[in-house]
Amino acid sequence: MRILLVSEDIPAPKLGGLGKHVVALGNALIAMGHEVFLMGKDSPDYAACATEVGFHGRFVPGLGIPLRGWKEEQLGFFNPLKRPYFAKRMAKAIVNHAAEYDVVHYHGHQPMVARYIPASLNFVQTRHDQGGDCITNVRFKNGDVCTDRSPDKCAACIHPAPGPLRTVLSSMAVSRYRRETALAYAAHPVVFVSDFLRKNYLQTMPDADLRGSAVIHNFVDEKLLVGVVSPASGQGISPSVVLHVAGRLDEPKGVGQLLDLLIPRLPSDWHVNVYGDGPLRKAIENRHSSPSLHLHGHQLHVDVVSATKAATLVVVPSVLEEACGTVILEALRLGKMCFSLDRGGTPELTRYGSPGQLRLFPDLEALVAGLLSENDFTVDHGGSPADVRQHIEELLPIYQRKHHGS
Repeated sequence: MRILLVSEDIPAPKLGGLGKHVVALGNALIAMGHEVFLMGKDSPDYAACATEVGFHGRFVPGLGIPLRGWKEEQLGFFNPLKRPYFAKRMAKAIVNHAAEYDVVHYHGHQPMVARYIPASLNFVQTRHDQGGDCITNVRFKNGDVCTDRSPDKCAACIHPAPGPLRTVLSSMAVSRYRRETALAYAAHPVVFVSDFLRKNYLQTMPDADLRGSAVIHNFVDEKLLVGVVSPASGQGISPSVVLHVAGRLDEPKGVGQLLDLLIPRLPSDWHVNVYGDGPLRKAIENRHSSPSLHLHGHQLHVDVVSATKAATLVVVPSVLEEACGTVILEALRLGKMCFSLDRGGTPELTRYGSPGQLRLFPDLEALVAGLLSENDFTVDHGGSPADVRQHIEELLPIYQRKHHGS
């Protein structure tokens, strides 16, 4: 097949989990003999990001710079016209390229794009976040999971005290966003990366037509996991326990909160390696200057996987509802014990490890207590494969459908 993958997360100097998913899918499809192109933003320069992205096919710029401008944060309300405008523009760019391909597969943060794609075009989208009903994509507010589903409550996510006018405007924006997303899901097949995402969307939009939807879990390239080499140990006394933490250093990912709880109680022969960057890095550095903590910043994916392989265990402290965490999948398939919170799509991932390999806790306080009380981090390697090639077998029948009516 001739396949066009589309994502506004690519190119990027620091590729996130969604981008890695797209690249793993594209490279695996190429290895299977399909002709795959990747369409993304016009900026930054793809050549400068090519090593970070790691895609083996041809990149096609053309999406512009999605969602740039409109000054929503300065004005303090979600603009009802903004997201439909960008969705139409992205859809037009996709349609302009689509005639050359058998299928177009979109991975991004604007689910209503499918609303503006002609029914005759073989178009599929994968949903990686809660953007189907949450205009900020993460359903996270005031330091915890957001349970408010009324559109007028969403105004507080853009302004701390929105007042009547801003509340009405933001409510209009969210309502339109949800309506058009429901129309998009009814128009073209949609893949959710966890059953949690699909069920959570239906809690907000119970009448949505999801007959053309499927749940196909996130995946990893298990050949990469097998082939990666662990880093050589340095000189001196090695710590008895090495904790691996990887993620964006912001509030929803919970790394700062984890370290606040853990570092003061960390055993002297334990070491914590943190991979990732973000707005809280400087604050974390200022609070936790310790020889037992090493903030590595952003690193190439292969180097992070190598560090995962060398670690004793993996901790994923996300306090938001992760849809289907790549870090957790990598840990389980590498045979590492993984500690995380019992929320979002994470409980669904137990199938990819052996019994007891994925340890789930109600909150970070319980996670840290469980971590410090554990004295044996060895686990049997087991569970179902999470390899991209296996999941492609689930995707191909969807690719081969023209639209819901065929």
